[in-house]
Amino acid sequence: MRTKNTHRLFQVLTAVALTTLFSPLRMDGADLKPETLQAWEAYLQSAKARNQKHAAEGASIPAIDAEKLRQGEIIVSPVTPNVPVKVHSGLIHDWAGAIFIPDASIGDVMRVVRDYNRYPEFYHPNVVGSKPIETGESEDRFSVVILNKSFFAKNALDSDYRSTFVRVDEGHWYSTTETTRVQEAAEYGAAAQHLLPENHGKGIIWRLYSFARYEERDGGVYIELEAIALSRDIPATVRWMVDPIVRRVSRSSLETSLQQTADAVRSSAAMVSRTHGAGAAVKPAISSSFR
Repeated sequence: MRTKNTHRLFQVLTAVALTTLFSPLRMDGADLKPETLQAWEAYLQSAKARNQKHAAEGASIPAIDAEKLRQGEIIVSPVTPNVPVKVHSGLIHDWAGAIFIPDASIGDVMRVVRDYNRYPEFYHPNVVGSKPIETGESEDRFSVVILNKSFFAKNALDSDYRSTFVRVDEGHWYSTTETTRVQEAAEYGAAAQHLLPENHGKGIIWRLYSFARYEERDGGVYIELEAIALSRDIPATVRWMVDPIVRRVSRSSLETSLQQTADAVRSSAAMVSRTHGAGAAVKPAISSSFR
């Protein structure tokens, strides 16, 4: 009985915290401040330099982590101990994760990663819309609509992204993805649905950036993904309560994304195999610059 009551108490406290955080009163008139954006850009430049140096060196995943990943474990952790990082009127969430997809090639992974029309299928139920804007040999532009359900409203994040893909050597590639436009779609799915101006709104997510490394060895593909997001700050009155929830949701979201990518790769590879016949040579649906 005590355990049940404790669980109910936690649910109530969580609801109170999130209600305070996401109430319409708190959200109206929220704007991305120049100081917040400046702090984000500085943090991002440092992260980009670190990741690109690591990728250019072709560093492999440590043996102990590779063994865990081959056993089916998904490894997710904050990049620094103090995540989320507090900046002026905002928070920077920086998490890294890794997964191993056996019996897959980088070509299999790219078929999924660059199939933007099928993102709602791959990343259901959060992704409700996605489409390519412009695709090239090493750079793509696409849009994604991510649904966000709060206690009081049904809003969505309507964003444009730019992805670049780089082949380091035969077994090591990396890609970067960042938002080029972020707008909130208020009252999503209703007759009153409308886009709010950029850098204005509830401010749950202001910016997104990710860096992915792909390593093909051991009969499959290792994917390492660092996901960085800029969001509004958490009110000081409930920060002690909400911080653990934010950390848990951040970890869970990245883990789910990696798992959904792996599932989509397996499903896509199986479909290609059935279409072309077992043992048939299938050319990956990507540019020759990635081979």
